[in-house]
Amino acid sequence: MSEQIKRLKRELKFKGTILEFYQDTMEINGDHTAVWDFIKHKGAAAVVPVTEDGKILMVRQYRNALERYTLEIPAGALDEENEPGRECASRELEEETGFRSENMEWLITLRTTVAFCNERIEVYVAKDLIPSKQHLDEDEFIDLKAYTLEELKEKIFSGEIEDGKTVASLMAYAVKYGK
Repeated sequence: MSEQIKRLKRELKFKGTILEFYQDTMEINGDHTAVWDFIKHKGAAAVVPVTEDGKILMVRQYRNALERYTLEIPAGALDEENEPGRECASRELEEETGFRSENMEWLITLRTTVAFCNERIEVYVAKDLIPSKQHLDEDEFIDLKAYTLEELKEKIFSGEIEDGKTVASLMAYAVKYGK
């Protein structure tokens, strides 16, 4: 096991709208160097929206990285690095589902890919949903549907739901609320 790891240099290679890609030159045990990739992410928030009858609202949307549609909990990037996760989760809930909630409870905080990215996602549970209006981004096309937790667990174990934040959040919800 390495006793000492020290960053010697961090070089910005690309800056996007929510990501910055760096190459870090690292000194390991004082006797050799390695180049490691690092992706800086400004952070995100997500929400498990629970309807009055206990179903969970899910969004189906196209994901370019996978070249297909996915079924996920509503989520989105923070507007700024220091934006509170609860505010972002509330905004994404309304934007993607057309519902608001004054009953938002923290569920879990996730680090999605710790080997090369610092992305942090705060996940909340939203209950007592209040009808509002969807405010989709110009490039966002979302289908909304409610599922029972049992249906969603089946979709996870059949491989239909693979999104890490969705799997972790739904399983944390199931454990916390004993369903």
